[in-house]
This record gives sequence, structure tokens and C-alpha cells, in this order.
Amino acid sequence: MTTIDDMAVRRAFHRATTTVVAAVLTVSILSAPWTPVAGTAPASGTDQGYGWPLSPVPSVVRRFEPPAQRWLAGHRGVDLAAPAGSVVRSAGDGIVHFSGQVAGKPVVSIRHPDGLLTTYEPVTGSVREGASVSRGSPIGVLDSGHAGCRSACLHWGARRGAGASAVYFDPLTLLGLVRVRLKPLQPGDG
Repeated sequence: MTTIDDMAVRRAFHRATTTVVAAVLTVSILSAPWTPVAGTAPASGTDQGYGWPLSPVPSVVRRFEPPAQRWLAGHRGVDLAAPAGSVVRSAGDGIVHFSGQVAGKPVVSIRHPDGLLTTYEPVTGSVREGASVSRGSPIGVLDSGHAGCRSACLHWGARRGAGASAVYFDPLTLLGLVRVRLKPLQPGDG
């Protein structure tokens, strides 16, 4: 016999799993266009695809770790290993949205035609706000001092929206490196 408490727990579980599925679908949708990139150097062009912001292809030092709630601490991007002074490139075509200091750290952000905003830090920008950039265009040089990295590394982020409506997602999805697979919630779900 199912009690009221059991039903409440099941409804709460259903709401939580629905929220998770919606979040996974949102990440999948937000990553479009999803152009896998092969090779070691970002290509230039106007196909709105995305490429690595560093060349050669870097190793990922720290992965995307979204917080359980938007106001909690988390890691809203990926850290990519590279020596200080490395040239940082725009991951895709766009317009320089910002190039300057944020909380004492040098940051460059690019607004892409599909509405995405990619961010790069700590990067001393060589571009000005409003400038057009193509995928693979140099946007600055990597500085040392990113928290959590033994030496220098690039923190690369991606989001849609701003302020309270901003939705951050794993920038590696732009490269086709993260596949989202939905699994049945209950036996028999197709």
C-alpha cells in the first residue's frame, strides 16, 4: 500500500528528474551549432563552427563543474593547459563584447552570431570592444595566475544570456567533445 509520504517522495523525485532532463536538453540545445573539429589548429572561416582557443590542442586541466543551484560555487567553464604568453584565439566568429579587467583579472569575451558569449581569462586582450573576429583570430595572450592552476592555464567559458538569466554550459560541447545521452527514467521508458 502506498502512503501519502511515499507519494510525496515519488512526486519530488519525478520533479527532480524532470528538472535534470530539462537541464540536459538545454545543454544539448545550447551547444548548437555542434561542429566537431579535427586537427591541432583552429581553422578560420565564417561557417559559425567553433574551434580550440589554443594551438596546439591543449589538455583539459579542470572540467566544467556546474553548481547544483545557480547561486552556488562551481566551475563554469574549463581550464586548458598552456604556457603564459601563449596566443589565445577566438573559438568562433563574432564581435568582441569586452576586453579589459574584471575583478583585477584580464578578460576577453566574444559575442557570436548564434547568441553565445565565450569568455577567456586571464587573457590580456589585443582586440577592442566592437571589433569583428573570425574563428582562429588572435584575441590576446595568456597571463599566469589563474586560481587552481600550477602554472598558467586558460579558463574558457560559454554562456547564453546575462545576469540572472545567464545559462552557463561546457564549452567543450562546441567542439563536439561532450555527448549528451538521455536514459530512461524508469524501466520500460523508451
